Amino acid sequence: MDCDAQKLTSALADATRFSIYQYVADRNDPVSVHEVAEHFNIHPNVARLHLSKLEDVELLASVLEKSGKGGRPCRLYLLSDQVISLQFPPRDYQLLADIAIESLLSLGEAGEKALINMGYRMGVEMAKRALREFPIDLEQDSPAAVLKHINRLVVAQGLKPEIELLSAGQIRFRVFNCTFSETAKRFSNSVCQMHNAMLRGIFETYFGEIELQEEGSMLGGCKSCNYTVARITKSKQMTYDK
Repeated sequence: MDCDAQKLTSALADATRFSIYQYVADRNDPVSVHEVAEHFNIHPNVARLHLSKLEDVELLASVLEKSGKGGRPCRLYLLSDQVISLQFPPRDYQLLADIAIESLLSLGEAGEKALINMGYRMGVEMAKRALREFPIDLEQDSPAAVLKHINRLVVAQGLKPEIELLSAGQIRFRVFNCTFSETAKRFSNSVCQMHNAMLRGIFETYFGEIELQEEGSMLGGCKSCNYTVARITKSKQMTYDK
């Protein structure tokens, strides 16, 4: 993205603006100026200024929505799909990812297989690192506690997840943004397979062998990438709050 780290950090330096950014990032649906003003108990004009500043540095994006009652359309704000880097000086990981992925895919089927294997290893290593930094007992802690640990790990990777326990030992997992979005536009099938393998590596580090079933993706027009984590073979079975 064009905005450098200084502009981003300057935009987030204001405590209220940073809280507004977090509020919008935590919402699955776009928010209006009046929703933000009411939530933070500030004047709508002040809320609009904060939201506009966040949009100027591409942390947020906005859309116009007609009310159906006539009058001017309402402007709604949502998290930008840009991958944000607060490194200074900025490190162009996007360029590195593009070059690495393109180089692997130029090798044909063997390269694509290597890319998917790399995604799985990334997931496993990220999960192991998270477990070292925030130790939990995978045998004794509740499934809800384990999923909270996974959620924290996935958020740390720049993703906006939603995890839900289902019946029969299954988990519904949804992601509302993608750190590989720009690369995926060029190599959609391969990058999605690599990303799915990374998620599988994360979940298998916590639960043992699983089956990750993709049920929809943002590239396919869905609001989120949707998965079901199924067939957990870990000896400890999941229990559910009634």
